[in-house]
Amino acid sequence: MSDPIDFDSWLGLVFDDISGDRATAHLELAPQHMQPYGILHGGVYCSIVETLASVGAATWAMDQGMVGVVGVHNATDFLRSAREGSITGEATPIHRGRTQQLWQVAIVVTGADRVLARGQVRLQNLADSDAIGGITRAVPLGV
Repeated sequence: MSDPIDFDSWLGLVFDDISGDRATAHLELAPQHMQPYGILHGGVYCSIVETLASVGAATWAMDQGMVGVVGVHNATDFLRSAREGSITGEATPIHRGRTQQLWQVAIVVTGADRVLARGQVRLQNLADSDAIGGITRAVPLGV
């Protein structure tokens, strides 16, 4: 059996900045990211949106003494297609409350202002590990 690999590494997502106020990462596009028409699969956009919002929100929640977060809603809009190169995602909070957070994410062509996708993720703050069956470790991931 091979060593386990986390989803973000499997996807090829590389974290650039992680804090409770902002999370960024980039991805070099490869053939495995494409759908049959040769453009970036929408699931890749959704995965980046979910990951960056979750990492930023979890970091903030743990700074507040909570054990982490779980996503409860992801809405991602696909605005433009990509076929090659690098893309970058940036997540920032819209709202951070006692029980829930709302984060927005923009995915752009790396080094350009050309927005490819944008999304919002609503997350439930977890006050203790019993909230999802006793998790054993909190994760601000990618670090």
